Amino acid sequence: MSVLALAVTAAESHRNPALAELDDEDRRLYARIPATIKYVDHPCFHEAGVEQELFGPGARVVRVPRWRYFPALPEDDWREPRTRIDLSPDEQTHLFLRYNYARFRLSRLLDGRRNSPGRQPPAERIVRWYRRVLGCRADLVEGNMALVVAMAKRTRILNVDFEDLISEGSLALMRSIETFDLTRGYRLSTYACRAILKSFHRLATRTSRHRRRFDSQFDPDLERSDYDERRHEMQRNDRVDDLRDVLARNRAKLTETELVVVMRRFAIGMAGGTLRDVGRTVGLTAERVRQIQHLALRKLRRVLGSM
Repeated sequence: MSVLALAVTAAESHRNPALAELDDEDRRLYARIPATIKYVDHPCFHEAGVEQELFGPGARVVRVPRWRYFPALPEDDWREPRTRIDLSPDEQTHLFLRYNYARFRLSRLLDGRRNSPGRQPPAERIVRWYRRVLGCRADLVEGNMALVVAMAKRTRILNVDFEDLISEGSLALMRSIETFDLTRGYRLSTYACRAILKSFHRLATRTSRHRRRFDSQFDPDLERSDYDERRHEMQRNDRVDDLRDVLARNRAKLTETELVVVMRRFAIGMAGGTLRDVGRTVGLTAERVRQIQHLALRKLRRVLGSM
């Protein structure tokens, strides 16, 4: 929480003692509540019993299809999971009624807090309705994200990444959900498609203007330092030179057979070969060559480790 939010919350605690009874999470959520909340009114909001119908124990439960991560690129053969359940128009209507009624109730509570300083509404009730607002909005966004992806796949814009289209379209979808009016008689997809397409075109215009001003784009590979790779290569070359010096002077005191085995196995100064090939050269079995190689490498590591 920012310093300003903490100060505001502390000031509210003095004016509203009920705020002090909230836990830390609810206080952080309370500090995020805007001063005013807009909503789309509906005639049923002013009827008795609507709260129980929308949020009561016996309220209708809508199974919202949870959105899964989409492919990074809009592949032509990609399809949405068959198990996905699209929201029916009746379910969409129910979710929007819940969302706007929660905003309606929260707006009234905030108006009472602002217009009647002496009679503050319970902070717990404000937080509870704000949670409902956020939950209902999340359900509507997740239930309609397929619309954004469908529009992005149909809109092929050069020099614009698919992920950027999804991000811009998601913001347009959220703005459409904020202002969608059920009483007009059309569906959210009809209302939001135009807003999503306009957001795509605005993004394309911004991207084109940016590319005209900045011809060369940032390339992480070009900006990355190769110091570690060069240092590793230098160290490797130094160790190879040390190994060649040890073998040339036989500082590890290898036997003639061990020298031949190491130099043939690792192609040092002569053609390389398998254990069986080296065995034919020295007249030993492949297993015996492996044992000699293991012993010779231990001697070499001991000498190289002391250098």
